[in-house]
Amino acid sequence: NVSKALLGKPEPVHLAIVALLAEGHILIEDAPGVGKTSLAKALAKSLNCDFKRLQCTPDMLPSDILGSSIYLPNRGEFEFRHGPIFSHILLIDEINRTTPRTQSALLEAMNELQVSIEGHTYALKRPFFVLATQNPFEFEGTFALPENQLDRFMLCIDIGYPELAVEKQILTSHRTGEPVDALQPAMTLEHLAELQQAVRDVRVDDSINEYLLKIVHATRTHPELSLGISTRGALTLYRAAQSYALLEQRAFVVPDDIKRLAVPVLAHRAISKGLVREGQRDRVKSVIRQILEKTPVPK
Repeated sequence: NVSKALLGKPEPVHLAIVALLAEGHILIEDAPGVGKTSLAKALAKSLNCDFKRLQCTPDMLPSDILGSSIYLPNRGEFEFRHGPIFSHILLIDEINRTTPRTQSALLEAMNELQVSIEGHTYALKRPFFVLATQNPFEFEGTFALPENQLDRFMLCIDIGYPELAVEKQILTSHRTGEPVDALQPAMTLEHLAELQQAVRDVRVDDSINEYLLKIVHATRTHPELSLGISTRGALTLYRAAQSYALLEQRAFVVPDDIKRLAVPVLAHRAISKGLVREGQRDRVKSVIRQILEKTPVPK
């Protein structure tokens, strides 16, 4: 259903659903105009759930995202006005354009699934799924996400430009309106919650666990990396693999699941030596692919 709004891009759609089922969040690093908003809207339409979009700016405050207490003089009391984070699916456009203070407040809420303001705690909606974006080609006026905050995203992906034939289809499909607006719900939130629970029941054999950990440990000793994958990163790859297996209609994880997910799950969590921001991610991806080639696959 989602692919109807994002033609010719099955892999990003698949990975977004992997993160959704695994109760994770996704970071999309790509140029403007490749379909990030369409992907988020299509997911929301397919689930018939709340969707909000947030365009980040340097002057944005945490309260612009989380909400704030407003004094009501006629009642003589404060009332909490919910911010855009109180939605099922939240698209955060150009997250690296807002300040570290606002980034931190946002990512803390993502992790805790609640917001604490003036001594009161407010639970976020469930499910809660964030798609954040940043432009990897633009650095001026941006605030790079630190490693501990990048670690909060289950997957980091790009969408890329469509092929010529697909782009012709896209032009045709937009002739009479936005394809995403015509989408019908494909699943209820209750069914989604059942699938999210089913992910945790997917079997992961000891041999798969050992394979996963060998890959993770290899990043910590690799001569080209100054920062390897943490235990949280290993746990995230474990859960993502369970979700991927469920999408493939299997009750167990196979080595190929780990291989398919290693780069999008791990690359944004490691740091290569001697490289500035530009080129950093590509080098780490290359190292992880090298590790996958050298790590024996369980039979």
